[in-house]
Amino acid sequence: MPSILASTSTPFPSTAVPASQIEVVRRDGTTAPLDITKIRDVVNWACDGLDANPIELEAGLTTRLRSGVTTREIQDNLIDCALGMCSPTEPDWRYVAGRLHVWGLWKDTLVHRGYQYGEYRRTVTAKVTAGEYDARMSVYSEADLDEASSWINSDWDLDYDYAGAVLLTKRYLLDDELPQEALLTCALLLASPEKPEARLLWARRFYEAIATRKLSLATPILANLRVPGGSLSSCFITSMDDNLESIFETLTDTARISKNGGGVGVNVSRIRATGSWVMGKSNASGGMIPWTKLLNDTAIAVNQGGRRAGAVTVSLDVWHLDVPEFLECQTENGDQRRKAYDIFPQLVVTDEFMRRVEHRELWTLVDPYEVRTKLGIELAELWGDAFTTAYAEIESKLDDTIQLYKRVDARELFKDIMKSQVETGMPYIAFKDAINRANPNQHEGYIPGVNLCCESWSNVKPGQEAHVCNLTSLNLANITAEELENTCLLSVRLLDNTIELTETPFKASTTHNAKYRTIGVGAMGLADWLAKQRLSYNNLDAIDALFENIGYYCTKASMELAKERSAYPAFAGSEWSKGHLVGAKPLSWYAEHLTADRFERWQQLSQDIQQFGIRNSHITAIAPNTSSSLVQGCTASILPTYSRFFYDKWAKGTVPIAPPFIKDFFWFYLENKSIDQRKIVKAVATMQKWIDTGISMELIFNLNSGVYFPDEPEKSITAKDIFDTLMLAWKEGCKAIYYIRTVQRDDFKESSEGCASCAN
Repeated sequence: MPSILASTSTPFPSTAVPASQIEVVRRDGTTAPLDITKIRDVVNWACDGLDANPIELEAGLTTRLRSGVTTREIQDNLIDCALGMCSPTEPDWRYVAGRLHVWGLWKDTLVHRGYQYGEYRRTVTAKVTAGEYDARMSVYSEADLDEASSWINSDWDLDYDYAGAVLLTKRYLLDDELPQEALLTCALLLASPEKPEARLLWARRFYEAIATRKLSLATPILANLRVPGGSLSSCFITSMDDNLESIFETLTDTARISKNGGGVGVNVSRIRATGSWVMGKSNASGGMIPWTKLLNDTAIAVNQGGRRAGAVTVSLDVWHLDVPEFLECQTENGDQRRKAYDIFPQLVVTDEFMRRVEHRELWTLVDPYEVRTKLGIELAELWGDAFTTAYAEIESKLDDTIQLYKRVDARELFKDIMKSQVETGMPYIAFKDAINRANPNQHEGYIPGVNLCCESWSNVKPGQEAHVCNLTSLNLANITAEELENTCLLSVRLLDNTIELTETPFKASTTHNAKYRTIGVGAMGLADWLAKQRLSYNNLDAIDALFENIGYYCTKASMELAKERSAYPAFAGSEWSKGHLVGAKPLSWYAEHLTADRFERWQQLSQDIQQFGIRNSHITAIAPNTSSSLVQGCTASILPTYSRFFYDKWAKGTVPIAPPFIKDFFWFYLENKSIDQRKIVKAVATMQKWIDTGISMELIFNLNSGVYFPDEPEKSITAKDIFDTLMLAWKEGCKAIYYIRTVQRDDFKESSEGCASCAN
């Protein structure tokens, strides 16, 4: 590895005095004469194999090479120069900057511990002894660790661009730990539940897939797996029952989740509404808003170990009497004691509501407590035809039996939802019927709402079962067609192992983990995959074929695991046990929608699952992957890149962000900020057929004139266009809508009033 050391040499172009007169302060605090050739060696090394001229980087070095300059200052300045030269036509400079950052990490590690790569067993021993590594590493002998050490390829450290290198080193690495050591340790721990004779085999397969960035570990796994007692789960969902014991138990559980860095969804639809009865007294309840406020304050107070504020999405069914106030809980006007600015509001909507929106009909907001006590209906539990029947019964008894209600125009309420989304990005929308129709565990309960990122969910029972899920993602930018099946297999097996390794933060989540064994294999880099194929989001057949393969390979892998390890405990009576497949769809659906050869493999898989079971009740879920994709060097999730090239503002300045293949496939990277979002909805709906849980679908609406209408430069989208897109998402079978983003024009505050005339 090149290094900036000492001796005299030819003066560097930017130095004002002879190099022999310049003393450099090295990382260990010692000084030595500047050696210009060493700087040149580092520059050449950083540029090797890239479309980046090292002479240009040398010429751009602006640090005054004076006595007392530190090697770190020289390194930082080289990085700044490389970042400054990065552009859409010269994107490789961001990889040069990434290598320089990694070079600095290597040097710091050498100074702090006295060695770099090559002594992995020594690293593990020291960190286990210090309590920094999980003691479960002791299942490996010294010979095992030495063999694992031989797998390390330090060149894989050089594949990161600057954004990825910084995120990896700052967010995920422990003190005095190198990237490949962290990834190898994760792989070894992930393989530790395997049979002793197979551990190293699986560990190597896991490591190589992770280190070559074909498979991305979710943040909790990558950050917490090596740490003793770390929670590996990304997603949690709990539910409050309508009593103080359940409410405060849920608050405590939320705090525990936040402490361990997880995101949590909390459904509050069972909570009695404002003006309801308390201890027999009418108009005594403050509704669900005060409890939402407590969830908000919990998220702030229990701030994920000081790293960031807790992340809580609060979900409420659209029939709840407090929905209008819930939609205003983040506005500036009104009683500040009933505001919750730090939660992420989520509305859970039924098909019956959407039908009434479509047909301009009235909608009734009711109090769940009154409905429960007077009619014996727990409305929060119902969906589909059962909900529609119960709701009709409730509406037939307004004034007669049901006293506390409000009748509203369904479309006007939907306009209020849209207006909030355009102004704040939220509420998220969960399509309750689509979610529960696809629930393989309908025999054991229902799904009340979605998680923080709108892609993961399963059954929840207040105080008994709390949804918990561990995630990973396929990096489609780096996986060939021949590698896809194996990478799916590794992902499923790896995640099933995490269920044995994780320590969930409270009893209801532990119960759920054991009963349902929910996992979520996702995907990122679809925009890169399409660009390499010279395709776009209009090519629905190609997208359909890709995700059919993903769905099939992952489902088959879980079935094969059931052969080896048994089915998940709640398998009997599930949709899986009936031969239904992804999304709880019967085999007849596959026969209708697939060619004979494609149907045949699904038919065989259905038979195999009925015979052998399936290991995981939920298997696939596509997360947003915003930060992880930077580490992976690909576009986030399954959406188009927001922009082909842009600078992101970070604490230490601006960082260039670009997709990996921009130089070769520039025009095949369509920018999401200028794509008709109906195309995105149709593409997501196509993928959703093969994803058994959900997809984080963020929609971006560009409000500037001419973006979607190049032949009409004065024309811009209207509120009706947004309305039509959201309705399309429901009709096409999407399960949830994550953020609504807008690219805003200057006068949008006035134009946003257009929501008032939406779809008239």
